[in-house]
Amino acid sequence: MELLEQRILTDGKLLPGGILKIDNFLNHQLDPGLIQAMAREFKRLFDGEGVNKVLTIEASGIAIAILVGLEFDCPVVFAKKSKSKNISDSVYAAEVPSFTHGNTNTVVVSKDYLNADDRVLIIDDFLATGAALVGLRALARQAGAAVVGAGIAVEKVFQGGGDQMRAAGMRVESLAKIASMDEHGITFC
Repeated sequence: MELLEQRILTDGKLLPGGILKIDNFLNHQLDPGLIQAMAREFKRLFDGEGVNKVLTIEASGIAIAILVGLEFDCPVVFAKKSKSKNISDSVYAAEVPSFTHGNTNTVVVSKDYLNADDRVLIIDDFLATGAALVGLRALARQAGAAVVGAGIAVEKVFQGGGDQMRAAGMRVESLAKIASMDEHGITFC
């Protein structure tokens, strides 16, 4: 998606350790117009798949997922990175290592919100190693739900997660695919 790629080039910042900081328009401060355009593109890409539930992981995937849910006219469920007191013990759970944070979270979704009738579209902001997708797919599978695919804002192709998920049979559609990034800049696929 050219609009997203241009925004990454204009406003993104490369940090040491393979980190692309785009929190001025996608992760911390949000550009609603850009996110709406992204949601419409995900609707175009996955239209006809019978999507009746959007699944993401807290926190930075939520904004994109909500607008995708609006496009599909369906609920959005987000996996919480910790179980709070107001969530029952009846949850699906999966371990998800975080590349950015360097830790592992046990993510949970209440069994009330995913079931075998669901056709789930997973939405996330970044795809690097694929750990979040593996965890979210595991939650959906525990519920007996069908995962129709994953919509990703930015895929770091050089980290291999997208290739692994595609090889495992998951449809992955990424709006910006980064082939490489270093001190000289960003190269898109």
